Amino acid sequence: MDGSKWDLLNERIFKEGSLLVSFSGGVDSSMLAKTAKDVLGQNALCIILDTVMMPRSELKYAQDLAKSLDLNCLVVRYSMLDDEQFQKNDATRCYICKKKSARLLKQIAADRGIGCIADGVNLSDYRDFRPGILACDEEGIWHPFVEAEITKDEIRARARSMGLPFWDKPSSACLSSRIPYGMRITRENLRMVEDAEELLKGQGFRQLRVRWHGQIARIELLGQDMERALKIRDHITKKFREFGFKYVTLDLEGFRTGSMNEALWTPKE
Repeated sequence: MDGSKWDLLNERIFKEGSLLVSFSGGVDSSMLAKTAKDVLGQNALCIILDTVMMPRSELKYAQDLAKSLDLNCLVVRYSMLDDEQFQKNDATRCYICKKKSARLLKQIAADRGIGCIADGVNLSDYRDFRPGILACDEEGIWHPFVEAEITKDEIRARARSMGLPFWDKPSSACLSSRIPYGMRITRENLRMVEDAEELLKGQGFRQLRVRWHGQIARIELLGQDMERALKIRDHITKKFREFGFKYVTLDLEGFRTGSMNEALWTPKE
């Protein structure tokens, strides 16, 4: 790992004097928040944007982590389900959401006299279909890891070397990413997905997704976890039906980030 990248990151953050960090509790934003705290102290303000698309367990994790790292952190509630275009859930969904959230962060920063807003986007994020990055770019959100040419693997390695508890946290994404493009996003289908994923996490599965296809739940697990899931399939099926699903399936291709994007975009080799 190139230490000069982290030196550059620290120098750039220091030059800002104060910084608002978009914080979710994920590996990337947590590493950025920790770094900003170390460099700027209380002049680094972390904002958790609390929406219905954020699982309650993830919100609690982020709040607990912020407390354990002694971050200057606020939770701000906002809604996307009052936005008709977002609910329509076409390929611009992530763009629309990030546009609105970026503008909210800009207002918070302006109210507190903070001139720079940063997020945890890194070089690895450009391997997937991420229209939200464009929205953030248009709103002037800074990507410090991209500027320092830091990848996801380097972030995890750095966090591990520092003994930070989130270094191996499974990747996550907002609940709306579990709904196929073109299918309307509602409070109900988000709840179904959240309940289903929480059940699986409670059974010890860490890296997973439950994709909502109307009456069908499509479970994505790591390959090594599939056999164990089949051993408790009766329990999983029973509970998923209680959540509102009629059919429960296990995707043989397994877990992969952004599988809903496969109908839209082919990743680069």
